[in-house]
Amino acid sequence: MIYRFRVVLDAEEDIFRDVELENQSTFEDFHNTIIQSFGLSGHEMATFYLTDDDWNQGEAISQTDMFDEPNRLMEETKLSDVINEEQQTALYIYDFLEMWTFFVTCVEEAEVVSGLSYPNLVFSHGVLPAEAPPKQFKGSSGSEEEEDGEGEDDWDDDAFY
Repeated sequence: MIYRFRVVLDAEEDIFRDVELENQSTFEDFHNTIIQSFGLSGHEMATFYLTDDDWNQGEAISQTDMFDEPNRLMEETKLSDVINEEQQTALYIYDFLEMWTFFVTCVEEAEVVSGLSYPNLVFSHGVLPAEAPPKQFKGSSGSEEEEDGEGEDDWDDDAFY
């Protein structure tokens, strides 16, 4: 059995890759497939976060045990351990300083095609920009703020120093 995934960069332009991996592949295999298919260096840390249908971040699957709570590790977690009818989406964050953010969706399960090797890059659209696209965050006022935090209500008298 294989999983077909669409991996979309969180950017204004359409930049995505369609990849296939065997269901017994690990999330580390998936991580390597993503960095190779997008042309990332692979020198930075990355984590998958399982999400709900609204892309709310949930459980982490990381390269190392770097969280306060125990989490799954990429090298130990098979895709088939996680991907099912209820769990089809994840966020993939690469380079926690630059915050390259990708939306990952399992679009189909299929049979292995004899003669193909996996992982398999099925389709590539768009070119990765030189820098990670800027992020917009919702502030406490509900308005969007730039990632550097410079919004209307950034600082108040109770600011942490």
